[in-house]
Amino acid sequence: MRYCRPMGTPTHDSPHGFPQALVDEALASIRALPQAIPVWGLSALQGTGKSTFAGQLAKTAEAAGLRTAVLSLDDFYLTRAERQTLARELHPLLATRGPPGTHDLPLALHTLQALREGRPVKLPRFDKLADDRAPESQWPTLDAPAQLVIFEGWCLGTPAQELAALVAPINALERDEDREGLWRSTCNAALARDYPALWNTCDTLWFLQPPGFDNVVDWRWQAEEQLKSAHPDQRGMSRPQLERFVQHYERVSRQALRTLPQRADRVIAVDAQRRVLGG
Repeated sequence: MRYCRPMGTPTHDSPHGFPQALVDEALASIRALPQAIPVWGLSALQGTGKSTFAGQLAKTAEAAGLRTAVLSLDDFYLTRAERQTLARELHPLLATRGPPGTHDLPLALHTLQALREGRPVKLPRFDKLADDRAPESQWPTLDAPAQLVIFEGWCLGTPAQELAALVAPINALERDEDREGLWRSTCNAALARDYPALWNTCDTLWFLQPPGFDNVVDWRWQAEEQLKSAHPDQRGMSRPQLERFVQHYERVSRQALRTLPQRADRVIAVDAQRRVLGG
């Protein structure tokens, strides 16, 4: 049996597929990597299409005979209880999942290292509607070593900002709820100190580049509607709640837009409809 993220799982982003030629290019680049079990990284802001692209690549790789494991940075959020502890001890905004400092990096590094070494390991999953890590009994496992690991994330590969860039708030959330700059400084310090080791697990990094951050709110709202349609018995976010939620990601997202075009091994530009631009 081979494993990739079940195709019935909501993708949380672009409902549109990417050109098969681009997917084939990604698979060819993977085959050229020297690692026995490569980790292919895909970075993209919320809603740009990273889960869709990762799913297409996994399906194509499986059809080519490669046992494939798909992981998302989102799979490694700290539990709700752990984030609530951070919120009490450091800053209330750390209760919200996603920004640097709210991931279980030891779990992520352990999982990726086990996959690279071909050891048995369960693949963590996070329940976004419950805002908590799924029970370990629900985590999928591989019954044979993976031959390819696809690792996608909204800020994969993004470096920390210079301290001077943290002084001025960039949105209402920072202005009203982080007046002293403690939250954004804490997130930036974690990004500088703790995340490079995780970024370095990727043998190559592709970046899906959107027109700008302003597209993220609409795309993320589309994803929220998909989640609520798939799970009508569970309550999601309203539009105002989502707009505030996305502001938690704005600073690092803009840093990704500034830096990843120079850092990634391959940059794929998409338009406001998430169609690939150029070659």
